[in-house]
Amino acid sequence: MFRLVSFLLLIVFAASAAAQTNSKPFRIGVAGLNHGHAGVILSRAHDGDIEIVGIAEPDRILAEQYLKKFNLPLTLWYPTLAEMLDKAKPEAVTGFNSTFDHLEVVKACAPRKIHVMVEKPLAVNNDHARQIAALAEQHKIHVLVNYETTWYGSNTDVSSRFITDHPFGKIRKAVVHDGHQGPKEIHCGPEFLAWLTDPVKNGGGALMDFGCYGANLLTWLHQGVRPLAVVAVTQQLKPNLYPKVDDEATIVLTYPDGQAIIQASWNWPFGRKDMEIYGETGYVLADKQGSRIRSAQDKPEEYVKSPELKKPYNDPFVYLAAVVRGEITVGPSDLSSLQNNLIVVEILQAAKESAQQGKTVYLKK
Repeated sequence: MFRLVSFLLLIVFAASAAAQTNSKPFRIGVAGLNHGHAGVILSRAHDGDIEIVGIAEPDRILAEQYLKKFNLPLTLWYPTLAEMLDKAKPEAVTGFNSTFDHLEVVKACAPRKIHVMVEKPLAVNNDHARQIAALAEQHKIHVLVNYETTWYGSNTDVSSRFITDHPFGKIRKAVVHDGHQGPKEIHCGPEFLAWLTDPVKNGGGALMDFGCYGANLLTWLHQGVRPLAVVAVTQQLKPNLYPKVDDEATIVLTYPDGQAIIQASWNWPFGRKDMEIYGETGYVLADKQGSRIRSAQDKPEEYVKSPELKKPYNDPFVYLAAVVRGEITVGPSDLSSLQNNLIVVEILQAAKESAQQGKTVYLKK
């Protein structure tokens, strides 16, 4: 009896300790500040659920600008990622540097068993993506990718009709539109522009910057099924502004049961992130605000406002904490998953090759 009571007490103490651990603020390190979305994580520093324990940025002037803007102490700044990791000891790191540098972040974090979330896309090419995946597997860490569209409530309408309940049947055609007027036109900062318009650091132009959204959403909608073939056309409509990279891209994906079109552009008259999904018996046209849904030929179109998502699926950093602390499991085709984003990079690289060579690129089985 004594042994049983002792055993039960141990279970209670262990559960209590785990609950206390999970209730503590999630310790996050920031790798780089030359990504224009860095403010997204820094603006969360005073919310209480996360704790920014260190910021690695080689440009001290840039770091000081951000720290002052978000009322953060200079003691958070480290000139190198390695020093930040060793001294601040974060539970996870968020990468807000160039896409090319994502691999270096994972190289530094993985051996230290520190998990990583990078801004979209995962990598500049398949080689970098595969190295990241190998490091994640070897050192048993999570590598997640953050997209703005992951946190749109309208995804629930798309999911229920094409993934979970299937009332609209198979996806026959999908069209995904993403982009804005152009990074210079919307006044991206100079440190962001320096690599965003660099074919090495960004891997391309609008094709990489906004084509990744469509590739990510389509891989999710097709539950991890890779397209059979990729055809792409890119243009430089503003070579005076973007002489080194494309600013216009259209990518056509062939799937076993349908077709998808990704329209990525730095030439939209206004910023947009929306998609059209057409099934056998109905369609969903979705953006951040809501969805236009038509379920049958004899029924009118209805509008459904996007619902508010619940924790931890409403915020990238809450989600990251829940994954790292074992509260939720990432599915292989989930929008943030490494497996999904390996396919995203594969699609983007095939699209670049197609545009350069003027031919269809067939993906290897």
